[in-house]
Amino acid sequence: MKPTAYTPIRRTKIVATLGPASDREGVLEGMLRAGVDVVRLNFSHGSADDHRRRLVEVREISQRLGRSVAVLADLQGPKIRIARFKDDAVVLGEGQPFVLDMLLDSNAGDITRVGCDYKTLADDVIVGDRLLLDDGRLVLEVSAIKGQEIHTRVVVGGKLSNNKGINKQGGGLSAAALTDKDKRDIKTAIEIGVDYLAVSFPRSAADMQEARKLLGEDGKEIGLVAKIERAEAVADDEILDGIIKASEAVMVARGDLGVEIGDAQLIGVQKRMIKRARSLNRAVITATQMMETMISAPLPTRAEVFDVANAVLDGTDAVMLSAETAAGDFPVETVKAMDRLCLGAERERSAQESGHRIHQDFLQADETVALSAMYAANHLAGVTAIACMTSSGFTAMIASRIHSGLPIIGLAQSEISQRRMALYRGVVSLAFDTTSMKAEELNDKAIELLVSKGIVSQNDHVILTRGNHMNAHGGTNTMKILAVNQSIR
Repeated sequence: MKPTAYTPIRRTKIVATLGPASDREGVLEGMLRAGVDVVRLNFSHGSADDHRRRLVEVREISQRLGRSVAVLADLQGPKIRIARFKDDAVVLGEGQPFVLDMLLDSNAGDITRVGCDYKTLADDVIVGDRLLLDDGRLVLEVSAIKGQEIHTRVVVGGKLSNNKGINKQGGGLSAAALTDKDKRDIKTAIEIGVDYLAVSFPRSAADMQEARKLLGEDGKEIGLVAKIERAEAVADDEILDGIIKASEAVMVARGDLGVEIGDAQLIGVQKRMIKRARSLNRAVITATQMMETMISAPLPTRAEVFDVANAVLDGTDAVMLSAETAAGDFPVETVKAMDRLCLGAERERSAQESGHRIHQDFLQADETVALSAMYAANHLAGVTAIACMTSSGFTAMIASRIHSGLPIIGLAQSEISQRRMALYRGVVSLAFDTTSMKAEELNDKAIELLVSKGIVSQNDHVILTRGNHMNAHGGTNTMKILAVNQSIR
């Protein structure tokens, strides 16, 4: 049988949020065909039945397309919001007084005051603090605290409508990262079988460790994603490193984070977080407003083109679409545009070169083999792919920390591991069942699979990593350079 032609992969992965737009007939399949690698179920909206239905559809379509697509459940977290106005909205003028009243009826807001769903806000602020409403569009400065009333002066005014979010400039709100709703949603995430769980607003590694405990034995295969949204999470390198190490991946959640630390700081923080996550062998997702104009327009702006490209060149594993695919007019076109921009940025030489940890010691045998394989592949002429036999996907993830223009093929028996690898930059996962194979034929069978997929051909070389015992986590201890046209064991 003639192998199917292999199309060079886009290394940077695309995460797309599901919602009413993707529910339209044919849209979800169109998005997956266009290149979505991970779908996001936003638990801030929709019911458990909605999430279950969408996950089932993703599994069915991806299986039919012969692709491994991961599912990420995103917890709502402690989104702190004002209550509602009698007339739905007010317009606040610069300099006017305005009160956040914790005891006010939740529907009784007016031009002078509004309620708040976070009843301990008065305990978290002091005179002089600035509160940022509606993603920073309005700014209030605290002038006095009287019992459960926070008296403020409007610094930046404008229209303020129901249920808008509140951030404190510089961070410091004490709301717990995991709410009662989140704890219920974790049970739903386990029940429907997601691959990753995103925790919103973690303040420290302890919040991620609590989420891991709540996942328990039934959710042990679910990877944790820390959404970095609080100023205190990035103010101290030790705290940030702790959060990263307690997670399988981190998300640069630029919405709330940008409001708390300011846009000027956000630029450097994004680059630092991507670099640090990769150094600590964790995946990283860059999110928020990457292609926002495509919610209602068929093409991105030049600024969005550069935003996506810069994240790719910084080494992000994935770029994320939110409302663009959940509620926008052009979800499939947005994914196609994101695919095109990522491929364009990846053609730059700097996206294929790496000095990752070249002056550092390695700690484990599998880590050493994976990184050595990538350096060998990048410097040995004739190598066209790196193949990693892996039980958990860990070896492929470690290999993907090094920039390269070559595909990394994760060969795994477990469907969970195959889907987990969908998030890792440059990794293509393939099903590779070794249960009926003899140890001496593993290498040849792996090469046969790559040839059948059109990934390699005669006279190519493949660098293969594996362990002495397949399906043993952490067992990778061997690297071989295999000629495709030879039987090498």
